[in-house]
Amino acid sequence: MSDPGAGPTPTRVPMGSGEVNFFRQGSGRPVLVLHAAGGAGAWNPYLEQLSQHFDVIAPNHPGFGLSDELPEVATVQDIAAHYVRLLDQLGIDRLDVVGASFGGWIAAELATTIPDRVEHLVLMAPAGLHVPDAPPANLFEMGPEQLVRALFYDDAVVTAALSAPPTPEAIAQNERDMTAFGRFARDPFLHDPELPDRLPKITAPTLVLTAEVDEIIPRPHSEAYAEAISGSTLREVPRTAHGLYHERPDAVADEVIGFLTASGPSTR
Repeated sequence: MSDPGAGPTPTRVPMGSGEVNFFRQGSGRPVLVLHAAGGAGAWNPYLEQLSQHFDVIAPNHPGFGLSDELPEVATVQDIAAHYVRLLDQLGIDRLDVVGASFGGWIAAELATTIPDRVEHLVLMAPAGLHVPDAPPANLFEMGPEQLVRALFYDDAVVTAALSAPPTPEAIAQNERDMTAFGRFARDPFLHDPELPDRLPKITAPTLVLTAEVDEIIPRPHSEAYAEAISGSTLREVPRTAHGLYHERPDAVADEVIGFLTASGPSTR
């Protein structure tokens, strides 16, 4: 699904009590791309396509991928404030923000924190809201095979993923990422009770992408975001499950590029 050896060389910068890692490639409008709970620390075809149109900045959240833990960053709101500091350090004022799943939650928090700096927002299968009638899957209780089958719609993709045993390095990285994920998302599980009250602060044109079938973050979560954010657009990516940009990187990149390009620079 991704090739850690491809793409730009990772960049590490001092932040707080340690260092954070990010990839950066492309030119033009800056786009901050926030990864899901898995897949940190690697460039992938989806990022490659975005970087052909934009200046893509793809950081690893604290404790994920190649970033240090930064124990002072204790909540998702803290991660949003952490990214404000990173943007300031990189000299980026106004930008577009794109986030998937856990990264979509962070993207929404960031857009409520600096609404005047976020030009456009894309959330794909975002976590972060409490939807009692459609609870998210408990990722901490899912085995590797169960998780793969929930991530992908296409049986051929599932078979290919399961036929390639993970390396010891990949297993260790996944364990580290899940530890970090648990630190931010275990209690309360995968949501911030205060986030709904902040969502009206978002003024950026917003696209919410949902998968055709999503057993991990069910569609009603995307619908709740689209309803709460004024003027947002909800679109479904066909033949996908929760692993949207891993399963159909071309289709998802086309949706994101089309939205950001059609929207043009904000006039706010």
